[in-house]
Amino acid sequence: MSRRQYRIVDKTSSGVGVIDKAVRILDALEPGPASLAALVARSGLPRPTAYRLAVALEVHGIVARDARGRFALGPRLGQLSGGRPGPEPMLVAAPGILARLRDHTGESAQLYRREGFLRRCVAVAERPDGLRDTVPVGALLPLGAGSGAQVLLAWEDAESVEPLLDRAVFSASTLVSVRRRGWAASVAERESGVASVSAPVFAADRRVVAAVSVSGPIERLSRSPGRLHARAVVAAGEALTRAIGPPPAAP
Repeated sequence: MSRRQYRIVDKTSSGVGVIDKAVRILDALEPGPASLAALVARSGLPRPTAYRLAVALEVHGIVARDARGRFALGPRLGQLSGGRPGPEPMLVAAPGILARLRDHTGESAQLYRREGFLRRCVAVAERPDGLRDTVPVGALLPLGAGSGAQVLLAWEDAESVEPLLDRAVFSASTLVSVRRRGWAASVAERESGVASVSAPVFAADRRVVAAVSVSGPIERLSRSPGRLHARAVVAAGEALTRAIGPPPAAP
């Protein structure tokens, strides 16, 4: 009687390494938000791998960040399981708020969200004529240059920002200053001849979810654009924050 050969199958492994590691990230976040160090400890993955996968999952909304910049399970998981979210209050309010900001400053106004190592323009109000900085909706820009990038990183924990600073034209001390004063300015960081001013938009949990900006030629904004437009941009950020509203009441 011949003996049958059986292969022991590890039921925790699909045989597709990157999928298995991504699931380990999600399993590690199931108990609650985690800093990068905690994520490494929970998942057992090497630090660079854990960070790279968490940021990649963040791009797709499967992982998100909390108010302290920690990684957490993202809203896309609920949507995939059958939830049907309505229009986002921030995006509903954005056209009117950006138009008022454009009219007040005379410069193009944009709204950016972080997507992993990049930022995406999700709303815009263009200056109707004359020299302008045109950023179309949907455009992806680097997260290492420009006042919008500074704002999107300034409220995150230093540990998660550190890997990005090697490729950034600004420093950690710049981000500390942005957080202290509540707005950022840049001159020829993202593009030669362009200056900008940006301010944060906060979710109800005080997590930065977007950056509102005005941008235009240095000839109009000068090399100190914050002196001209910081107050107006901060006010627009506050208006967008109010549009998001308070967290829903507990049942």
